[in-house]
Amino acid sequence: MAVPSIRRDDYGFFGPGSPSWKVWASPTSLIGFQRAVVLEHFDPFLAAAVADSAGIYTDPYGRLDRTLAYFLTVAVADGRTAVEASDVLMRVHARAKGIEPITGARYSANNPDSQLWIHVTGWHSVLKCYERYGPGPLSATEEARFWAEARIAAELQTCRPADVPASRDEVRDYFATVRARLCTSERADRAMRYLLFTPRDKGVRLWAGSRLLAPAAIATLPKWMRRLGRFDQPAAVDAAVVPAARALVKALSVRNFGPAVAVARYIAPTTAEVLAAHLRADPPAQRRTVTPAEVRERLPVRA
Repeated sequence: MAVPSIRRDDYGFFGPGSPSWKVWASPTSLIGFQRAVVLEHFDPFLAAAVADSAGIYTDPYGRLDRTLAYFLTVAVADGRTAVEASDVLMRVHARAKGIEPITGARYSANNPDSQLWIHVTGWHSVLKCYERYGPGPLSATEEARFWAEARIAAELQTCRPADVPASRDEVRDYFATVRARLCTSERADRAMRYLLFTPRDKGVRLWAGSRLLAPAAIATLPKWMRRLGRFDQPAAVDAAVVPAARALVKALSVRNFGPAVAVARYIAPTTAEVLAAHLRADPPAQRRTVTPAEVRERLPVRA
């Protein structure tokens, strides 16, 4: 999919020099994304929604690629493009409703608690992998700004932005709070293993790409999550994967991320086009950032 321009109007919600631009546009976001979509299945309602829709099984390239492209679009595109992408995603999620088989309760992919879990694990995962395998930890000022920007991005979802953690300590508190209601099931286990180690019959690209990223993604997870998901790996693998992943990320980051775009086109082509459009974008019509509320005021009212 060609993306001719993603910054026609403005610099979007964060702008040049923002930690969100740095973290989400880094090659490490591929590892962080795999980490996040695996963790998504610890929420039984999201696991049910994914299983019932079966999108990751019938169209794994499209389903995963579009999701990562959405996150990247929100981070780096102009406000209008980001809001319109969000509106499309919310309409798709609105159709994902059903009965969660463990509890017998109804689920909705747009449920605010589930949306918060997706949002926090997504933003935390890309930051964690950026720190472990990329340039390293953000400064204290940048980290505070990163979580402030995560709250702004949450305005495009159904969760309350005020519920998004505002610091590393608040992220830990959030995980401690929700841990008691996280679980796995036969369908969740199937999905997590599928995402970590995609079968070869889904194509060599996904088969090879998932296995290349999986050890690095798992190495960033705490032991309790690995035990819960039953996908732990030896400490020796954890130790070996760090220098290997760092070397790969460094190689992908040269020449203005040219190698990263090439690899992304092989694994996630829509995401690659968003990244390429971001890297080559000319200055927008208005060289300033905007808020989601400001953008929504300008958009035509949908009948």
